[in-house]
Amino acid sequence: MQFELRPFHLNDLSSLVKHANNYNIAKNLSNKFPFPYTQDHGVAFINLALSANPLQIFAIVIKGQAVGSIGVHPQADFYCKNAEMGYWIAEDYWGQGIVPEAIKLMVNYGFKTFDITRIYARTFDTNIKSQRVLEKTGFTLEAELKETFYKNGTVYDELIYAVRKPINI
Repeated sequence: MQFELRPFHLNDLSSLVKHANNYNIAKNLSNKFPFPYTQDHGVAFINLALSANPLQIFAIVIKGQAVGSIGVHPQADFYCKNAEMGYWIAEDYWGQGIVPEAIKLMVNYGFKTFDITRIYARTFDTNIKSQRVLEKTGFTLEAELKETFYKNGTVYDELIYAVRKPINI
């Protein structure tokens, strides 16, 4: 399916809120991604997405609608050669090959844009689909931390996947 990654626009607000307001998405993301997802949450997120220079967060856009988001977030201090990747897409588009392609684009962008050598992503042990997507896009499981995530009254294991910068980028 055709999609594009682009900076968020303020007029993405209605489609962002429509697609983000889904418990099945929020349950696999940090508590910074609320459910229910309101207009106020959307405005705050779009402002955050537009605040970094260079940009770290992009909209996943299908047929002019923001249906998801993907970001690469450089870390600080002695983690400064690392960036964390996060992503989500509307449930209607799960399993259509969009997220793996978006990840590949963002990995390339991250390594070309930021002075980093490693991009990592963290996932709940129960989020098998996200684990498979990361593996499909060249990420390797580096660590499994027992009982580190706490969400909605449940403790989960944290899986950390990473990809290293190729020498030719």
